Amino acid sequence: MKEKGRKAIATNRKARHNYAILDTYEAGVALVGTEVKSLRDGKASLADAFATVDNGEVWLRGLHIPEYGNGSWTNHAPRRSRKLLLHRKEIDGLVGKIRDGNLTLVPLSMYFNDGKVKVELALARGKQAHDKRHDLAKRDADREITRELGRRAKGIR
Repeated sequence: MKEKGRKAIATNRKARHNYAILDTYEAGVALVGTEVKSLRDGKASLADAFATVDNGEVWLRGLHIPEYGNGSWTNHAPRRSRKLLLHRKEIDGLVGKIRDGNLTLVPLSMYFNDGKVKVELALARGKQAHDKRHDLAKRDADREITRELGRRAKGIR
């Protein structure tokens, strides 16, 4: 039976903290059989992953997919580089943007979309320490505002 919809495998929670996201792309991933089986078990880590453009191809590096438990000698290497599948126009646009500014490609999440493994890539700029502190302060202030509005709506205070 064919899967329908979107099922999350792994997310990179630190990416939105460490980078300012400018644009997002959806890319397919070229995988071998045991990698897909391991992903169906929900095992993957995007913690150290990043994408590079080499010779007109986009590669995902540092993605950890553990070996499949029931695999044999045909098992895959857990941290091998995996090719990302994007349209030529998208790749050319990414090359131009990465070359112009100090931008990087960061994977935000990995998921099954109608049975196919997809990666959500972000064109991002690294945040400085003061930007991170500013974001944390803003989030805390927003949380306090919603908390206070909730109290007033309930009639407390």
